[in-house]
Amino acid sequence: MKYKYLGKTGVQVSELCFGTMSFGSNADKDNSRAMYKQVRDAGVNFFDCANVYQKGVAEEYLGEFIKGERDDLVIASKGFFPMTDKPNDRGASRKNLTASLNSSLKRLQTDYIDIYFIHGFDKNTPIEETLRVLQDFVSQGKILYIGVSNFAAWQVSKAMSIAEFKNLTPIHCIQPMYNLTKRQAEVEILPMAKEENLGVMTYSPLGAGLLTGKYGPGKAPLSGRLVDNSMYTTRYGGDFYYRVAGEFTRIAEKRGIHPASLAVAWAASHPVVTTPIIGAGNPEQLLPSLKSVDIVVDNELKAEIDKISPPPPPSTDRTEEQTKFNYGAMLQK
Repeated sequence: MKYKYLGKTGVQVSELCFGTMSFGSNADKDNSRAMYKQVRDAGVNFFDCANVYQKGVAEEYLGEFIKGERDDLVIASKGFFPMTDKPNDRGASRKNLTASLNSSLKRLQTDYIDIYFIHGFDKNTPIEETLRVLQDFVSQGKILYIGVSNFAAWQVSKAMSIAEFKNLTPIHCIQPMYNLTKRQAEVEILPMAKEENLGVMTYSPLGAGLLTGKYGPGKAPLSGRLVDNSMYTTRYGGDFYYRVAGEFTRIAEKRGIHPASLAVAWAASHPVVTTPIIGAGNPEQLLPSLKSVDIVVDNELKAEIDKISPPPPPSTDRTEEQTKFNYGAMLQK
């Protein structure tokens, strides 16, 4: 396992981050504990969680597992989404974030969280208010660094500009969705992260199981998130996704690689990505993702994969800018 600096924090994290979203869901406590030990034995020191995962159960499990080695680990958690039906139990207001963070610290049985993420953009709360309460958390020693998840590039940029202008703690890390079938982050989010030297933790490298070899045109298991969960069937619904999954599986199998291993390696190969977040329901499912660190995604393999899921156009939509047929190339002649 290799270690990489997380943006400008000076903190080194493992090239894979383990996500705990399955803890208390499709992974019972025994399987959760076994996977925690499995990734620690592999050298993973970076763990991602959120209060909303099983309404706090995932944090409770993780808090129990990290006892005795807390300071050797980098722990991320999040607040934003509702935990109850109460009207103020949601969003990025001072009231909700204060309650959410304090509850997360109790469940994780720790005095501090290394990276605290706002789990979504709150259009009802001024971003300055959110940044000021996060500044207070840093001053109190409850969190070390600030992150944002599911933000558009302009939302991240707005938050960073306000933080700089108001002399508040800056954003150090972002967490966008990124996999072979969801490449929108390449348009503006990843270029922005490169320019600002942000840490980048990408989630869903397997596309909720889509890229594990189980799916293809006319091919799907009888159960699973893509079959049973309306959120994921909506996100990955349509012939395009199943076609790409089938062709990607053939590319992986032709090289003797498990599709899940290649999918994680592909996400990790983007030069701006610090670490993809991996996860599973049991140790057997997790093993291919851990093996991704042994795979080199070279230019030839990237080009073959691009043929089945092409990169998105640049933000200007001038696709010629990605070729030799552009003004810059003409002027250089």
